[in-house]
Amino acid sequence: MSEITVEDWQAMLLAISKRIGAQAEGLNQLDSALGDGDHGRSISAAFAAAVQSIDALEEPSMSGIWMMAARALMSSGGASGALFGTFFLKGAGLMKGKDRLAKADMNTVLQAGLAAVKGRGKAEMGDKTMVDALEPAVAAFCASDAYGAAWRRAARAARRGAESTAGMAARHGRAKFIGERARGHQDAGAASIALMFEAVDAYWEAKTNGET
Repeated sequence: MSEITVEDWQAMLLAISKRIGAQAEGLNQLDSALGDGDHGRSISAAFAAAVQSIDALEEPSMSGIWMMAARALMSSGGASGALFGTFFLKGAGLMKGKDRLAKADMNTVLQAGLAAVKGRGKAEMGDKTMVDALEPAVAAFCASDAYGAAWRRAARAARRGAESTAGMAARHGRAKFIGERARGHQDAGAASIALMFEAVDAYWEAKTNGET
């Protein structure tokens, strides 16, 4: 399979929503050490709202699916919603007029989304934010030639990146106010990014094996 279709994106967003929803309480616990403790609840609610909006579209499109996700995340995704929404909003713009995405197209979407998130959040690698999972995931994805290997490597890179935040002091976002005391606690936004890539990887593997 060398292309992503509109139907794939609908299924991928549903897979992301289900995985994050199942881990919402764990994400809340991560966030409680560094923030308000509601990241899991808000981000899972936003993805669930996105799925409902997408299901209501009369003629789903690549751009429309990502736009619905962006709107839901920005309106009900909590403190991190603006950044997650920015990622999807950038992708929606790049997908206009497309009904399928080749691997090179997806590289462009992910790279642009990462740049948009970094531009809006002003965070870099090592600041203990979602960027610590997103940037290595995008790099791993783009370094792979085919979708199957790309999603798998991106998911693994995102998880390693998320786990690495536990050893970091916080230098950005709300957590920066506790600085060194943030060490030992994983960033919830980075963990959510890992869950997103893991959900897409699991979907793609199941589709490749004829299980969807």
